[in-house]
Amino acid sequence: MAVVYFALFSLLLLPPLAVLILLYFIVRPRPAKITIKNRHVFITGGSSGIGLALAHQAVAEGARVSILARSVDKLEQARNSIRLSTAIDVAVYSADVRDYDALKRAVDEAGPIDELIVNHGVFWAAEIEKEELVGVKFIMDVNLMGSFNVIKAALPAMKNRMDRGPASIAIVSSLAGQVGIYGYTAYAASKFGLRGLAEALQQEVIADNIRVSLIFPPDTDTPGLSEENKKKPQITSLIASSGGLMKADEVARRALKGIKSGSFFIPCNFEGYLLALGVSGFSPQSSFLMAFVEVFAAGILRLAMLFFQWDWYRSIEKFHAQRNAGNMPPL
Repeated sequence: MAVVYFALFSLLLLPPLAVLILLYFIVRPRPAKITIKNRHVFITGGSSGIGLALAHQAVAEGARVSILARSVDKLEQARNSIRLSTAIDVAVYSADVRDYDALKRAVDEAGPIDELIVNHGVFWAAEIEKEELVGVKFIMDVNLMGSFNVIKAALPAMKNRMDRGPASIAIVSSLAGQVGIYGYTAYAASKFGLRGLAEALQQEVIADNIRVSLIFPPDTDTPGLSEENKKKPQITSLIASSGGLMKADEVARRALKGIKSGSFFIPCNFEGYLLALGVSGFSPQSSFLMAFVEVFAAGILRLAMLFFQWDWYRSIEKFHAQRNAGNMPPL
C-alpha cells in the first residue's frame, strides 16, 4: 500500500505527457474490440423502447438476436416489427426478471450468449414520503434484483462459450444512476446499485474475457416516459429536463457503439459525458486517453457539478417559496 501512495504522490509532480504515458500502462481492463456480427445478442426488456431499438440495430449488424420481456403480445409485436424491417426473425422469450427459475429456463433454451444487454426496468417519480413501500420494493426487485438474476442465469454458459473472443455484459442504468435527483429516491437507489454490481462483476469476469458496460441514457422518448410524465413532480421535471430528451434509436446506436468498444461507462449525450467524467472515481477505464481527461478534468468538473447542484437547489427553494406564498398548488 505504501508503494501505491508513493505512486499517487509522484503522479501529482509529473508533467502531462509523463502522466499520459504512465496511464497507457496502468489502465485496466485493457482495451477490447467486441464484435456482434454472427454472435448471439440477448436483450431483456426487448419488446419496446430502447430494448426494441437495440434489437433492430443488432439484427441489422448481423447478430443473432433473442429478446425477453413479460408480455407475450408485445414480444410478438416486436418480432413482427423486426421481421418487417429486416426480413430476419428473432427469438422471443416470456419471463418475469424477478423469477430466477423462469429466467434460467429461458436463457438455457436460448443457448450460450455472447453479448448480454440487461435493459429491463421500471420507473416513476415520487417524493419518499408519498412512496408506497410495496412500490419501492417492486422497483428494487425489477431494476436491481432482476438484473442480478439475469446475469447469474446467463453467466455460466457465457464463461463456457465456444467463441473465446471478447464477450460483454451491458447494463442499462440512467442519468439517475450517476446523480441523485429530486423525486427519484427509489429509482436512483436501484440504479446506483447497478454501478456497484457492474464494478464488482467486471473484476469477477475479466479472466473470462468478458467486458462489463454501464449505459446512461437521459430521458428517452418512449411510451414509459409518457406515462411517467403524467405523475412526475414539478421539481423533478425542472431538474430532469436539464439532461435533454433523446430518441430510442439514437440511444441504441450510441449504446451499441460503446459496447463494441468495450467501454465501462457509456454516456449517451453531452450531459452524460460530463457526469461520467465527474463521477468516474474508482470505476474501471480501458481508454488511457479518457483516463488522462478524467485525471486532469477532475477539479474543474467538480466545480461544474457544484454549479449544477447550486442551480438545482435554487430551483427547489424557489418552488417551495412560491408554494408557501400560495402561488402554486401543494405537492
